[in-house]
Parts: sequence; C-alpha cells; structure tokens
Amino acid sequence: MTTLDDLKARAYELRERLEAELGSSTDPAALQALRDRFLGRKAGEVTALFKDLGKLAAEARKEAGESLNALKVLAETKIGEAEALIERRQRDSRLSSETIDVSLPGRDRALGSKHPLTLVREEVEDVFTGLGFDIFDGPEIDDDFHCFEALNMPADHPARDMQDTFYLEGAPPRLLRTHTSTGQIRSMLANENPPGVRVLCPGRVFRRDDDITHSPMFHQFEGLVVDYGISLGDLMGTLETFIHRLFGKEYPVRFRPSYFPYTEPSVEVDMGCSTCRGRRTGCRVCKQTGWVEILGSGMVHPAVFESVNTRLGKVVYDPAKVSGFAFGTGIERVAMIKYGVSDIRLFYESDVRFLEQFS
Repeated sequence: MTTLDDLKARAYELRERLEAELGSSTDPAALQALRDRFLGRKAGEVTALFKDLGKLAAEARKEAGESLNALKVLAETKIGEAEALIERRQRDSRLSSETIDVSLPGRDRALGSKHPLTLVREEVEDVFTGLGFDIFDGPEIDDDFHCFEALNMPADHPARDMQDTFYLEGAPPRLLRTHTSTGQIRSMLANENPPGVRVLCPGRVFRRDDDITHSPMFHQFEGLVVDYGISLGDLMGTLETFIHRLFGKEYPVRFRPSYFPYTEPSVEVDMGCSTCRGRRTGCRVCKQTGWVEILGSGMVHPAVFESVNTRLGKVVYDPAKVSGFAFGTGIERVAMIKYGVSDIRLFYESDVRFLEQFS
C-alpha cells in the first residue's frame, strides 16, 4: 500500500530531476518534451502521483495533496520561466543579426493615383453639377421593367437583341443592367417634387461586347431633364456646353438625326476629332471624316412617361404638358477620346506603366 512517506519521496525525486533536466533543455522543442513528460494530462509523471492519492489513508490525503499541488505549480513555473528565457535569447540574437544600417538611403513609397476612368467620371460630374444636375445612383442588378419595358422596349423589340443578356436565376427575372437609363426611370419614380427632374446617372453596366472598343463591363453616364417647356434647343445647348467645358471650345459640335426607342426625336452628337483636329483629310480615329461620335440623345418618348405613370398609379408626367430630354454615353468612350487611347482593354489590365501616365 502506498504511504505518505513514499509519495513525498517520489515527489522530491521528481523535483530534483526536473531542475536537473531544465539546465540541459536549451530549445523550445526540448522544453515542450519536458513539459509533456512531467505535466502531460495522461502520461505525465506528476499526473501519475495525483492518481496515487486515492491509495493513501484518508487522514494523509490532504497533506499529500498539498505537497503534490506545490510540485505541480513549481514545475509549471520553472518550465514557463525557461521558455521565456529561451524566447528572449532568440529575440536578442535575431535583433543583433538584423541591425539596420541607418546610413543607407531610404526607399520612397510609391503613391497611387486615381484611375483615368475615375478622373473622367469626376470631371463629367463636376460639369453637370455645375449645370444644376443631381447625381443619382441606381442598382447594378435590376429588373425587366426598369431595363426595358419602361424605356419603350417590350419583349419583342429588336433593340433588345444586343442588350438582353446577363440574367440571374430566380423569379421574377433579374439581370445586370445594360445601361444607366434604369436610373432615369427610378429617379422619376422617386421624385418628390414632380414633374421637375434634372439628374445625371453614372455607373457600371454590362453587355456581351468584347473587342478593342467594347467590353462586357464598362461605365456609362446618362442624364435626364424633365419639366414644363423643355425643348430640343435645351438639349443642344446643354450638350454643347458640356463638350466645350470637357474638351475645349476649339472643338466644333454637330447633331445628326438618329433613332432610340426611348427618345423621339433622337440625335447623335459628334465633336471635332481630337486626334487630327478636324483636318480635311481626317485620320484613322475619325475614319477620315474629321468627326467622332461622343453622345446619343433625344427628347423623352411619351411612352416612357406613360410607363412611369402606370407604375405610379396616377398621371404625374402628363405627356401633353411636360417634356424632357435624355442623353448618355460610355465613360470609357469619353476617356479614349480625351486621352487618345485606342484600345478600351488598357483601362482594365492594371498595367502600372499605363496608369501612371494619368497621376
């Protein structure tokens, strides 16, 4: 039968052996092995002594328990101090070997800059906010009504062929917006002071295009003005002012008849070629015409007002009383003209050599 004296003797022997082995354990792995051997929960030698407490007479268990607890605390403390000492020595050694030569010249941290598309977007926003426009931000995932139906493009309309793409699973059908014209519809629906609207809607849009002048993801800005007495002359004056403020008054502006399902009449807007400066012979960029197309625009189609009224459940934008104009283009298109970039894919390749030109 185990006696109190036997347990105390074994505890003393363990303490002596622990202190002796601590002196020879000079790395973290050796200390961890020592900890496992003495204090391991299953096979530790100190743990084994605690298991023998039950073999003592009842009156001896308290004294033996106090002795074993003192041994356990001592072992944990000694091993912890040894680990701290080794860690401190390793740190001091590493610091001494990594001494910094303060005489070496410092390394400049390269500063980033805004992306050219961000620069153009902010410049466009500055021009139009200066003309009294508000910035309206709509969702990039939208529904069929805002993308097509409200813009006079029903399900069988041929204008959908190049835009009716990137649908998401689920019902009702949703898709990645193909133009920021969805913001024009949403701004009219959310307007708290109808019928007056004057908004610019910039943002990302998505189509299945992919070549040197088109991308499946690109950026647009579209504008909308609605009120009493808005005329085609207001549209022409606004867009001519915008182009001259963005590029300079030396570039002429012209308007050509065109077609868009959500405007009537519709006009394309051209400006003098920024590459050849409108020379008679022209250049590759303007296809020898001296003009480059920059915007699409027109007077808001009455069907658009009627779709919004239907969704509102009342006549807020009466086509017989109010009128408006809308316009839009790709921010990449403006940036390509402004900076003379020939391939739209350069904006997305994150090539620092290209981007740092705009810093």
